[in-house]
Amino acid sequence: MVIVFKFMAELIIIRGPLGIGKSTISKKLAKKLSAEYFSVDELLSKEKLAVIDWDLGFIPEQNFMKINDLIVPKIKVLLNDGISVVVDGNFYHKTVLEDLIERLNEFKPKVFTLKANKEICIKRDSERANPHGKDAAIAVHDLVNKFDYGISINNETSDVIAVLQEILNKL
Repeated sequence: MVIVFKFMAELIIIRGPLGIGKSTISKKLAKKLSAEYFSVDELLSKEKLAVIDWDLGFIPEQNFMKINDLIVPKIKVLLNDGISVVVDGNFYHKTVLEDLIERLNEFKPKVFTLKANKEICIKRDSERANPHGKDAAIAVHDLVNKFDYGISINNETSDVIAVLQEILNKL
């Protein structure tokens, strides 16, 4: 008798405020899992959707929904082929996160929310080659922290290895 084990591909969503370390952690996690990586922020820029509605003070929900429309079919193909996927984004619109999860629910997405206080996020953003600025860091921090989702992980110390290990332990 031959027993065949089929590897279940993982769908991991990393969310959190600007400057929290989402991209750094997500890229390292994707490499560790031999997974494909999707950055919502990069896609917003590439698709020319990273446009702030100044009446709202942030990028509107429909722009993020267009990114969901773009990535969901690609993610389904990858996961059905047994390739894990890591998606990172602020996900400050709960409806956008819930839409992504609902559309990919068959793959049992795992959501991790990275947390740190506002001052840490402002400082980390200011140290980037192309910072978004204090006002943006504060606005995104406030929006992301309006709701919790999934497993919360403290990233105040910026210990990438510890955060990676915590995520891997929970998969």
